[in-house]
Amino acid sequence: MPRGNKHGPPLLRKFSPRLSKRLSAWQIMVITLLWLYTSRNFAKIVGLESPEPLANLYTRSYFRATWVTTALDAGFWTAMKIRTKWLRDLASIVFTLYYLIAAEQADEKVRKVRGLLTVDHLRVSWHKSTTPYLSFLTKTLRPKLTRYPPRAIRIHRPSSSSYSEPVSAWLYFDGPLSALKNHTKVVLDIPGGGFVAMNPRHHEDKLLGWAARLELPVLSLDYKKAPENPYPYALNECYDVYHILIASRGRCIGMSGANVPRIIMTGDSAGGNIATGTILMILQSASNDAQRYADQDPLPPPEGLMLIYPGLDMNIGNWMSDEQMALIQDRRTRKRNRNILRRKSEDYYKLTPDTPHPSDDEEDKTLSPAIAPRDTTVVTANDKSLPALKPPTDAELDLLSPSVATHSTSLASSKPQVLKTRLAMSSMISYFNDRILTPEMMRAMIILYVGPHTRPDFSTDYLLSPLLAPESLLAKFPKTCFLTGERDPLVDDTVIFAGRLRQAKHNLFVQRKELGLLNPKETFDEREHVEVTLIPGISHGFLQFVSVFPEGWNHIYRVAGWIDELFAVNESRANEGTSAREGFVGDYHLHHNHRRNATNGGLRSGKQGRRHHRRLPTTETSSADDDDYRPLEMSAVNPPPVEGKVSDVDVADGARKGRKG
Repeated sequence: MPRGNKHGPPLLRKFSPRLSKRLSAWQIMVITLLWLYTSRNFAKIVGLESPEPLANLYTRSYFRATWVTTALDAGFWTAMKIRTKWLRDLASIVFTLYYLIAAEQADEKVRKVRGLLTVDHLRVSWHKSTTPYLSFLTKTLRPKLTRYPPRAIRIHRPSSSSYSEPVSAWLYFDGPLSALKNHTKVVLDIPGGGFVAMNPRHHEDKLLGWAARLELPVLSLDYKKAPENPYPYALNECYDVYHILIASRGRCIGMSGANVPRIIMTGDSAGGNIATGTILMILQSASNDAQRYADQDPLPPPEGLMLIYPGLDMNIGNWMSDEQMALIQDRRTRKRNRNILRRKSEDYYKLTPDTPHPSDDEEDKTLSPAIAPRDTTVVTANDKSLPALKPPTDAELDLLSPSVATHSTSLASSKPQVLKTRLAMSSMISYFNDRILTPEMMRAMIILYVGPHTRPDFSTDYLLSPLLAPESLLAKFPKTCFLTGERDPLVDDTVIFAGRLRQAKHNLFVQRKELGLLNPKETFDEREHVEVTLIPGISHGFLQFVSVFPEGWNHIYRVAGWIDELFAVNESRANEGTSAREGFVGDYHLHHNHRRNATNGGLRSGKQGRRHHRRLPTTETSSADDDDYRPLEMSAVNPPPVEGKVSDVDVADGARKGRKG
């Protein structure tokens, strides 16, 4: 170049001097870049490009957030094989910046990795928020919520447990630990992470927001993950923590122990599955014959359950059953589920765009076979009911003449018939190309969670798939609130489980009313038992990246409002001397504190009901003797505290008691 002719090779020397007189070097560079862009994006410019399937699926803000998370995943997966940690952390940010600009390459990178997903890929993707650079950025963007940092604690198992290793947890409380003795309420959170990754530190936006807004202790469990500890280890950990909280009357986390703590459980995604399974174990253990014969108080369920985009069904299917569609199409919830039903109809009409769509009125009149009436009636002018004309049976046709039989058949078939079959695709398949949760990820998580040595029955194991829980247990459930995005692949789990809870509560209400246990004029109010909020235009995990999705803060505070309201309602009912929950064993929180104080014990211990790794019918017994628990320890090297006293609590990560963060 320096030695050659400045106007290029011989063929171009005739044109170069002429162009150089008319165009500057800057103009030539701009024209070249425009030509390159036009040649690469010609189809998009002239409107011939294939439509982006996700362009209209999400809201603008959520789609922007998924664009950032996709670039982060691609960047961290590209750098994950670098062995030197500081270099890997730095390279992850550099690659992320590149993928933010090259969005198509980021999508392609993520698509290829998810096709050959491993547990390491899942953990690198979901643990990235605690890497140095992202952690600093997240803390910078997060508003100052609490003065005190979270404390790492260890909670000992009850004596009736088959396990002895303490359970790790993080306590989020905006106050000195000595102030815990003044509290009788606690939020027990089971964080999500696909059963294989993430701990409470990856959910700090949510946990710090709740601790600040509620001014209550929030205990988030760091349960052990698969595949190192497959199902049901994490489920037993959460059950044991709840058990010892009740048995020690909160002293295991620093409460005074004067009263049994009032607990509301929360869980998101996989944590919602474990939280629901834990409550099923609690309800199951309360009905054990062994406890009744031993004159032991049943383990009370929590006062409420908050489920955030929960995964409640491990049996991933393609099609909705008639019973599931009937729960979604229930007239009492049709207005809330209208967008869900419309989306399922669009799965068909997108394939046949020329087919006329039914109006909303026609859709309202369409019933699924599960809820369609078997015998319709026709009201005459004399107000007499006659059964609707039905097609004659084969035996009846044999008795009729051919002409009469033909006429009867044609007359019956001419009557409007209720549609007997209507395919409805499950949300997991409808949103299979979701940018956050894909079928490949679900498959990997389920395989890792179940483990290589277990072959569960996905059609009956309701501790693995709470969606299958029997109605007898669902009727005893505490009030449950759901928060899920309408475009979430797991949204069907929310609407179906909420429908089953509503159905079980309604059946119990009718039964009690028929037995004369309720006022005949009393009406069933489903909001006392189930509340469902479906957020339009968003998918899964929206509380995990509120730094790039600021609307997530509104939903964090919405759940905090539900928790505060539920505590207040139950407290007012307790003050009025009425039951806070219908169908629960013993109205525990209203009556059993006096019984424990009088009997100087609480939940008595026993070894005959030890749980094992196999999920046999739960026969645990409770324990609250002073030698069956120890107040929470912050470090494995702490000496055991004196029995019968509450030890001082040391704060993990260099934070001391009462020290402000």
